[in-house]
Amino acid sequence: MKQEIKINSVYEITRQIRKTIESNDNLQNIWVRGEISNLKLHNNGCSYFTLKDEKSEIKCVVFNQEFNFEPKDGIKVVVRGRISVWKSCYQIVVEEINLEGRGELYFKFLQLKEKLQKEGLFEEKYKKSIPIYPKIIGIITSLEGAVIYDVIKIIKNKYPHIKILIYPSLVQGDEAKNSISRGIELLNSLTLDTIIIARGGGSFEDLFPFNEEIVARAIFNSRIPIISAIGHESDVTIADLTADKRASTPSVAAEISVPSEKDILKFFRDWETSLLIWVKNLMDRNNKLLKELSNRKIFRKPNTILETYDYKYSVVNNRLNDLSPYSVLNRGYSITMKKGEIISSVRDINGGDLLSTVVKDGTINSKVKNRDEKRNII
Repeated sequence: MKQEIKINSVYEITRQIRKTIESNDNLQNIWVRGEISNLKLHNNGCSYFTLKDEKSEIKCVVFNQEFNFEPKDGIKVVVRGRISVWKSCYQIVVEEINLEGRGELYFKFLQLKEKLQKEGLFEEKYKKSIPIYPKIIGIITSLEGAVIYDVIKIIKNKYPHIKILIYPSLVQGDEAKNSISRGIELLNSLTLDTIIIARGGGSFEDLFPFNEEIVARAIFNSRIPIISAIGHESDVTIADLTADKRASTPSVAAEISVPSEKDILKFFRDWETSLLIWVKNLMDRNNKLLKELSNRKIFRKPNTILETYDYKYSVVNNRLNDLSPYSVLNRGYSITMKKGEIISSVRDINGGDLLSTVVKDGTINSKVKNRDEKRNII
């Protein structure tokens, strides 16, 4: 039997190729190095170019993304993106693009950033609060350049009585990462309130010591709160992400590290206002309570209340006296006792017993000669 041959359309084949490529995870987040050629920049923000090397080339498209350098034919770059198919041609949809030298460092930066982020080093719950009224501040920076002088000047102008300790550190080059991390560890052995890590602007490569893992872990492990101020506002390093507070510039770090005289005066004014409100509320409550008490009957007519209680006391006291066994003595009766116990029956005594008979005006002592028990007395 002759096998039926399936004939595909161009669209069907293209769709199958596209599905195969775009379902391959290895082709959906790739880094590619090459040279730009046939660059076309469109007004709608999209850019098209070919990325090539000595042996091959591939088309690239960039959607609505600004370059951090001036793109030109012949420039060597590193791009990150995904492979897709468009009109029977495969291409890279570019999501990041960097100059070749910076591209490798940036890739290293992204790898470390992802690693530390998964470990939780950037999480807000680990951030320590920056003290509002510090006594001693430590600064880790280079002694060369204007940064250190600007930071000290701003701090001293705002908060003249504060003490400042400076750790002179390398802030550029291969050894800078070790110098910075040693500075953090040393200042943590001292009694400080805040640490500022500062460096002026520079290229991505110049700032890279602050993207090193050893620096990030030293910042995270610091028991003293750290303010990171690296480069300019657009420069965000791993040190900035790990620090307890990020300042856009070293000058801003100096500003936020100490309160101003205006802040201090405002604090005391606010405290004074709060205290006055508290005292007023307390006095209002006490006055209200005093007014309520003064309206009570016992305070308005105290004599009447006392006379009423005195009368009630007299009535109760008289009733108790009437119930007392001694009250019968005044009516001509007597009470006979043996050894302090009242005798209520002749059977309670025997011949020879000593008795005491209490009358209204004294006691009669007697001795029993005999007893006469009478029965059926009504």
